[in-house]
Amino acid sequence: MPARSPTPAWARRRFRRGALGKDGGAGGGDGGPRSRSRSRSRPAGSAPPTAPPGTRPSPRAAAAAMSSGPSGQRRRRRGGGGGGTPPGAEEGARGRFLSAWNSVRYGWTVRPKTHFSKLSPLHLLGRTYRPAADEELERFQRDFSSRLWLTYRRGFPALAGTPWSTDCGWGCMLRTAQMLLAQGLVLHLLGRDWTWSEALPEVETAAGSRRAREPPGWTRDPPGQAQDPPGWTRDPPGQHRAIVAWFADHPRAPFGIHRLVELGRNAGKKAGDWYGPSIVAHILRRAVETCPETGGLSVYVSQDCTVYKGDVAGLVQGDAERTVPGQRRAVVVLVPVRLGGESLNPVYVDCVKELLRLKSCVGIIGGKPRHSLYFVGFQDDFLLYLDPHYCQPFVDTSRENFPLQSFHCSSPRKMAFGKMDPSCTIGFYAAAGPDLDELCSDLTRVLTPPSAPERYPIFTVAEGQAQDHGLEPLGSRPPPPPPPPPRAGKRPKKPSADEFVFL
Repeated sequence: MPARSPTPAWARRRFRRGALGKDGGAGGGDGGPRSRSRSRSRPAGSAPPTAPPGTRPSPRAAAAAMSSGPSGQRRRRRGGGGGGTPPGAEEGARGRFLSAWNSVRYGWTVRPKTHFSKLSPLHLLGRTYRPAADEELERFQRDFSSRLWLTYRRGFPALAGTPWSTDCGWGCMLRTAQMLLAQGLVLHLLGRDWTWSEALPEVETAAGSRRAREPPGWTRDPPGQAQDPPGWTRDPPGQHRAIVAWFADHPRAPFGIHRLVELGRNAGKKAGDWYGPSIVAHILRRAVETCPETGGLSVYVSQDCTVYKGDVAGLVQGDAERTVPGQRRAVVVLVPVRLGGESLNPVYVDCVKELLRLKSCVGIIGGKPRHSLYFVGFQDDFLLYLDPHYCQPFVDTSRENFPLQSFHCSSPRKMAFGKMDPSCTIGFYAAAGPDLDELCSDLTRVLTPPSAPERYPIFTVAEGQAQDHGLEPLGSRPPPPPPPPPRAGKRPKKPSADEFVFL
């Protein structure tokens, strides 16, 4: 019997086109010459395209796979026939997909070492460090590592009425707001000299490896516990953990993601929406007002870029119902501002630097367009910041001695001032008495310097109260109505940079 001749190459190519189709899925086309010009839709019963083994599917491919029904057919977006997926189920599936995708996207990060100039000072929340001396650089690293770092989390209890169990991809502005408020609480309860006892800075050794080393002045007790060097203080037992627990990702936490999202509904926001620095300022104010654990602390949000001394002084005095005798009174002043049009106006850079150098400054809620960051200092023309865009597992803070390492960051990042989004919220802390008077005088000096009286200030500090100038008292304005739902068959408009960063 004669041997069968091998299949010609043109037949094999035609067979592949007929069996696989153009998108690589099963079926689709008969392999004829005009198969490429036919419709790209898959016939009923065909499976969605799959990624090759060992590769990560793209968001579009994953969305297509998740939008396929049980029989492999894609859901119809509008019109026609019954048997489709209910809108609520489709929204829930979309939310679960986005949660899974963002957990993968933000679940890893590359942390390159940030290089600092040894010739210029480092400014961190009112403190100045000279990196030319190794001791000063280590003190800066220890100070930076002691700031609370609140990032994306996954696996926490689902937000009320939603399938969201993570804030990856949309909660960065809420996280930066949490970090600013956490710094205010640290100043209020622990003081500026407080540092975390386990915040040992990472330094570069001669061999190029990284290891932890204790700062100069530290000694060890016989049991192996380190003692603080002069000028550093430790927290009272449990106070550090108590502050962290207030920001836990749990419905009962007064400043957790669940509480902030709940308060955001009054402004027409919901889980998964973009938040702006002005909205989160008012959310923080309301969160502190309703938190009994922080009866001695208040939050003031400026109106029309003006801080009224009378209103701030009234908040510091406090309400008789919330004030405990002998309790320390203080206020966090939040000033939402816009420092330019589409980009930062360079004329404001020097003023922003001076504000970050004030000892009363608790940082800036800002970032890049659609990318919120918590600015805590600067060096030369670069901002120093903490980045919330890192997805970490949920931590149960109700457990005794829960781990604290994931709430602190030892890797400073920096960004050029020119990349800063013009919309931001600047925060300050002042205790009752001389501290409040010093804050007002410092702000007046920085905002209207004698050397440039003609310069338009970022914001102003005025005498009296808002009512004296025809404005409504703080908190008396009704919340803005929620935006109308999109019409059926139309996708909601994607927010622009301005809508994201400014209210």
